Amino acid sequence: MLQVLACGVVVFPGLFFVFRKVLPSIFKQWTDADVVLVSERLVSSIHAVMATTAGVIVVSGCSNNVLTDRHWLTTYFVIWYGVPYMAYDIYAMYLSHYHRFRVKGHEEYKEHSLRTVNTFVRREFLLVLHHIALLTILLPVTLFLRREQGDYFIGCLFLTELSTPFVSLGKILIQLGLQDCSVHKANGGMVLLSFFVCRIALFPYMYWVYGRHYGVPVYGVPFHLPLSVNLGSLCIMAPQVYWFVLLCRKGYRLYQRNRQAALHCPAPASPPSLTDKATGDQ
Repeated sequence: MLQVLACGVVVFPGLFFVFRKVLPSIFKQWTDADVVLVSERLVSSIHAVMATTAGVIVVSGCSNNVLTDRHWLTTYFVIWYGVPYMAYDIYAMYLSHYHRFRVKGHEEYKEHSLRTVNTFVRREFLLVLHHIALLTILLPVTLFLRREQGDYFIGCLFLTELSTPFVSLGKILIQLGLQDCSVHKANGGMVLLSFFVCRIALFPYMYWVYGRHYGVPVYGVPFHLPLSVNLGSLCIMAPQVYWFVLLCRKGYRLYQRNRQAALHCPAPASPPSLTDKATGDQ
């Protein structure tokens, strides 16, 4: 078990280290903050693809009986890559925060200290809390409290990572100065769609699937489940709703900005006609 745990411990920090070494040689004008941010986002995307793939495999393999069907990948993915990634990502987010403020010239960010860590936790409190909750709630539930049931629903939770590559791509495109291109706009639509489907609508869907298994209407499922399950679902879903609202606001502001820019942009001059050109030549 320690060997498979070490696998995840090596993979994500290793990828992060490689990206931090390779990217400066390609984008020589980037600061340390740029390199760390993009490296973090690339590793996050890789983990998201792995988690989504694992989720699809588990969900498709446990669809006959959503409560009792088992798949070996459910528990092992959490141990191999879920726990090590969440622990690594907290550190990577801190590094991104640290280098971002160091580049801006903040005096207290000349070196790492308890003050810089405390500032990071306060600024990114919800994200840090989300990661810690997954480590302290999802891990014990997956390993000890499920009584070898519910692999299907753990697989569904893996699918929440589907939106992460789109979120990461948006930040990378901004880093490359491509925030006004059509790819960034299309990616913004995919961010909203994938985030809503996989991080918000997924929870009512899981309640519906559970209710269908027991013949309980979806509105009665919360009363059929233990209070701890409902509270756990609420704790995971609540920040997703908050982040989705922030994404919608950001998308609306971007839409308004582009619309105003289009309205104030002068119309391009029409090219001279052949008649005008002939007159000018005379």
